[in-house]
Order: sequence, then structure tokens, then C-alpha cells
Amino acid sequence: MQAEPTACLYRCRINHSRPQPPRYEFAYRGYYLLLDLDHIGAASAKTRLLSHNRFNLLGFYDKDHGDHSGSNLRTWVRGVLEGQGIELDGGRVRLLCLPRVLGYVFNPISVYYCEHADGQLRAIICEVHNTFGEQHCYVLHADGAAMDYRQAHERAKLFHVSPLLERAGNYRFRFTEPARNFGVSVRLYDDNDRLRITTALAGERRPLNDRNLLALFVRIPLMTLKIMAAIHWQALKIWLRGGRFYKKPEQHSNKVS
Repeated sequence: MQAEPTACLYRCRINHSRPQPPRYEFAYRGYYLLLDLDHIGAASAKTRLLSHNRFNLLGFYDKDHGDHSGSNLRTWVRGVLEGQGIELDGGRVRLLCLPRVLGYVFNPISVYYCEHADGQLRAIICEVHNTFGEQHCYVLHADGAAMDYRQAHERAKLFHVSPLLERAGNYRFRFTEPARNFGVSVRLYDDNDRLRITTALAGERRPLNDRNLLALFVRIPLMTLKIMAAIHWQALKIWLRGGRFYKKPEQHSNKVS
């Protein structure tokens, strides 16, 4: 049986839809990294175009994630999970995220898949950023028991993401295991259980090598900058169609839920 790679690429499609008035839907292409936190340096050392904590065509910086101090991400994950009563006993942690492109990155959502030493999934951390430079982490787990990737998880929305949505309601998360393909679905329901937003991310695995990195960079140039621009452009179009504007509230002091 062939071992899973410690790092790979996913060529992705991201879909976003609003089923409530003003109804709106859009999609765009992108590419994500999936990195074993214990092998990031070794994986980047095998390529010339992707660097770890150093400027390059593409890059991964520890300070873009976790507590944003640049400290060890594995240690940060362990602290977050211990706060929820979860132990991995040295099990694998993989991070799905966007790379820096020519030094720039914005990750609307990054996903940590956290496994116990026995190989079973114990938790998923969804690290969410907004365009105001803030972050919140939703920790999905079954009180430390083994989890099925396919099970749904619900969490209250505690983080302001868009000025066109109030900070209320509940998220429902669904995942497929990141293998040859992967999927992430996040649905937001209001307090009356009406579906407000669906965001879906689906990808197909590619080996992490210079040929694939260059091909994706050329096919989707300045990807992360385009994602930031698209967020504002699509928000403007929704607002012009009658979307309600909500003033940004103060962020909750507890940034993990």
C-alpha cells in the first residue's frame, strides 16, 4: 500500500451561493496546499518554486496561521486541542491552505485535519480570516472520540466575516477526507433555520513539484490577490442588488469555539 504524501497540491473550484434575496452565485478557480505540519521544511526543500518562511514565487509562512507569531504550528494546534480536552499523542496534523503568491496571501478558511497516533481523525480546526485582519477558529470534534470525515458538525457563528451578513445563525460543516480528491462544504443557517449562504470547495490532487506549481501559477496568476479583489467586487454587486449592510461588531475576546 502506497504511503500518503506528506505534501501535495489540489487544483480547486470554489463555489459561493446565496439562496435568499438578493440571490447570487459565483465560482472561481484556485489551488491549495496540503501540508503535514511535521514535514513542511522537507517538502519545500524538494522544490525551487515553493519556500518555507522565505520569499519565492510561492511560499508558506508559519506566521500566516495559528497565533500569527511565527511560532511552531504543531505546538499551537496541541494547545488549541488541549483546551478542548483532545489529545493526539503525536498523531499527524495536516493543514489545507492557500500559499503565498509573490509574497501575498489571504486565507478565508484554512483547515487542520488532526489525527490521533492510531490514525483516526480526532478533530478538525477551521481557521477563518476576514478582510479586517481578524481570525477565529472553529474546533470540530466528538469530545475526543474518533470521528468520521463524513459526519456533519454545527457551530454558532461567532465571527464577523462579511458586512452583508449579520453575526448570527449557525454553520454546518461537512468534509470528505483529503485523498485523491477532497471537499469542504460550509452552510450558514439563520435563527429560523433558513439557508443563507453555501460555500463549497472541491479539489483534485496533484503532486507537489515545480512543474505543477509553475503550471498552476501560470494558469491562475496572482491567485491570492485575485481572491481578495473578488471578495470585494462580488460584495459590491450583492450590495447594489439590494443586500443589507451590517456594521462590523467588536470581535469576541475568545477566538476559539
